[in-house]
Amino acid sequence: RAARSGRIDDIAYFAPGDSAERAEPNTAENPDDENVIITTPITTSIIHSATEEESRYLEGLKAGKLIGTRIGSGVDAGRVYFPPRSVSPADGAPAVEHVELPDTGTVTTFCIVNVPFQGQRIKPPYVAAYVLLDGSDIPFLHLILDAPADEVRMGMRVQAVWVPDDERELSMGSISHFRPTGEPDAEYDTYREFL
Repeated sequence: RAARSGRIDDIAYFAPGDSAERAEPNTAENPDDENVIITTPITTSIIHSATEEESRYLEGLKAGKLIGTRIGSGVDAGRVYFPPRSVSPADGAPAVEHVELPDTGTVTTFCIVNVPFQGQRIKPPYVAAYVLLDGSDIPFLHLILDAPADEVRMGMRVQAVWVPDDERELSMGSISHFRPTGEPDAEYDTYREFL
């Protein structure tokens, strides 16, 4: 097309041939010193049926409980997964029991978010961290708040801050964030294999 905005429909059509032809100069009024912004509406509809483990996990979150599963045999024998899994991802060995975990844990790794983006609900800087719950064997990602971002560190002991009972839902959103407990940091050897 003669006037192009940067979208796929700038291509009017494909013509047969053995060599490419150079496009004519763009006749659209796009100032060189400004970014071109294209609004493209996109929607996705997803329907998900929760497994038994997911259902217990989600119902637990709504009730203020953290439910994981323990693998019974194989490579991951004895390991506790949170969120729960019905089988070991390493060898497919089945989980043999549900385990209620405490809402305390250790920061294993983290990232300080400094870049704002549209729709952001928390003003940067803030921390996204992997938290290894006490008694579990795999960390999961959540927010660390109630402390300056530059004070969050590996080994920091944290505890879940739950939203009020009447605001809890069947999601990880039932936990607002994690906050430092004030306990001494965990020894590196206690979480080094979970980095």
